[in-house]
Amino acid sequence: MKKKLLICGVLAMMLTSASALEKQVASPNGKLVVTVNDNGGKPTYQVSLDGKVFLENSALGMNTNIGDFSQGMTMSEASAVKAISDSYQLDRIKKSHVDYHANQQVMTFTKNGKKVYDIIFQVIDNDVAFRYKLYPQGDTRCLVVKQEATSYQMPKEATSFLCPQMNPMTGFARTAPSYESNYALDVPVGTQLSRTGYTFPCLFKNGNNGWVLLSETGTDAGYVACRLMGKADGSYQIANPMPEEMNGQGSANPALNLPGETPWRTITVGKTLAPIVETTIPFDVVSPKYKASKKYEYGKGTWSWIIGMDGSCNFNEQKRYIDFAAAMGYQTVLVDALWDTQIGYPKMEELAKYGKSKGVDLFLWYNSNGCWNDAPQGPRGIMDNTLKRREAMAWMQKNGIRGIKVDFFGGDKQEMMKLYEDILIDANDYGIEVIFHGCTLPRGWERMYPNYVASEAVLASENMHFSQGMCDAEARNACIHPFVRNTVGSMDFGGSTLNKYYNSNNKSGSHRVTSDVFALATSVLFQAPVQHFALAPNNLTDAPAWAIDFMKQVPTTWDDTRFIDGYPGKYVIMARRHGDKWYVVGINAEKQPLKKRISLNMLKAGSIVNVYSDDAKLEGSKKQVKLGKKLMLDVTIPCNGGLVIE
Repeated sequence: MKKKLLICGVLAMMLTSASALEKQVASPNGKLVVTVNDNGGKPTYQVSLDGKVFLENSALGMNTNIGDFSQGMTMSEASAVKAISDSYQLDRIKKSHVDYHANQQVMTFTKNGKKVYDIIFQVIDNDVAFRYKLYPQGDTRCLVVKQEATSYQMPKEATSFLCPQMNPMTGFARTAPSYESNYALDVPVGTQLSRTGYTFPCLFKNGNNGWVLLSETGTDAGYVACRLMGKADGSYQIANPMPEEMNGQGSANPALNLPGETPWRTITVGKTLAPIVETTIPFDVVSPKYKASKKYEYGKGTWSWIIGMDGSCNFNEQKRYIDFAAAMGYQTVLVDALWDTQIGYPKMEELAKYGKSKGVDLFLWYNSNGCWNDAPQGPRGIMDNTLKRREAMAWMQKNGIRGIKVDFFGGDKQEMMKLYEDILIDANDYGIEVIFHGCTLPRGWERMYPNYVASEAVLASENMHFSQGMCDAEARNACIHPFVRNTVGSMDFGGSTLNKYYNSNNKSGSHRVTSDVFALATSVLFQAPVQHFALAPNNLTDAPAWAIDFMKQVPTTWDDTRFIDGYPGKYVIMARRHGDKWYVVGINAEKQPLKKRISLNMLKAGSIVNVYSDDAKLEGSKKQVKLGKKLMLDVTIPCNGGLVIE
């Protein structure tokens, strides 16, 4: 009897294997290949580049409240591979014009003979994007996703560059999670760094073969923002938000109307870091959700809070910063928290009018909260209430306020995604730009929402005011963001200070250990179309004239971005172009001076370039250099120093 059972079992396995369907879809150049299989009833996929595996067999599917659709599944059919293309203009990302070419294939999965979902794959030369489209099951036309099975199985030799997800309802006034943790670098996969998982984007080094960047895009009010959970076998699985987020309000599990689509899962693969730094996949696969109510403008600005804190939010100091912005040729001043009580609405109207007379518009800070944290700063109780929010925005429109900075969001649940979207939609009705702080990662929002500007979602400049340790780690952290956080969305960092100390007297408090040239370099490295730099009025007289002159004219929007060299947490050299002008910048966090010969092949032989550089004591200077025929330049960047070639 046992022998018969064994034979039957072997035959069943052979039949299952024989009936398993496998499909491959390759990039237009044929080098990046995704292989999808339903062997054993469990859908999987694999990603390889030039024949080398970057993601091993990884799970697909999901477990819902109407059925487990991660097992017992059959790939019933696959569409023909379809070439798709798109061209679009977007002035708020790393590249203003994008030509998108991909191969698309749709795999249909059934269970017990009933169609459950399609998985739509789009593969371009260094990127993979896929999403699920779920269908009604009989009379059931909605579902709740309890657990997405989607995973990423890393090769055993891979290492990770990850930002742990913050514990909910912790930190200042119980405002976490807000994507503001320190990164752990070059850690072997499978190492448990966090019990709460990791925030997107997530970077991995595949031994000597290259790099993988994981993220998601297209998240809106119809889903949750997800994270990754790591396992000991080196796999990382999509996870829903934590139930404790938003003070326990709302569901951690997304609900979908059927048919319905999930956000896109994105995978960027490269032999070098160039495809990671230069990718536009977060924007390629999404579309605008509404039309802009007006032409939105971007540029530079100042803010007093980073240097002067809460006490600086008074009428006279903000007026002084408006004068400073005008002297710098800047377009905006960000008036931070507590303006509603320390300035008041009548004086704010006066301040806005004064700014207009100087050619300077205002951004106003708002607290997001309803009842998901204890942050006391005002204005409170407005942005979470539709009626009050729209009344406030009508007042802002009447007084010429350019934008808002909304802070202290409560997590990644679907209800919170709806609040983000509602704020953006209402703000567009009144012609108002939006910056988010204490918030989630933007997921394709620059293209989806025309008045969206940037998000923090990073351990930003304020932490250097509060901690000398963060000042000491500034270069290390700055050498991470161009490879991870800033690859997928605009990053509102609020940096590039020229003060020696984070204090209005510039003589006490935590002190900056990086150079002035470093500050100039990060104004280019950190991408966001509106930049409120951490400059202060005293910098007009106490900072080097060449530094102030540079900060007056540096752009905040870019037409192209190119990676030159670097390694996360160690150093970075990259280039951005605005119009016909290139800015090549670099910073170094390593103890030893960085010595490199770099190619400036985007320029012409004989070009005269301005070079800002540091000596061994981090004393900066500016000089002019004429490029030779080979367009090569030898550069040296000391530890905590910078380089700018203009």
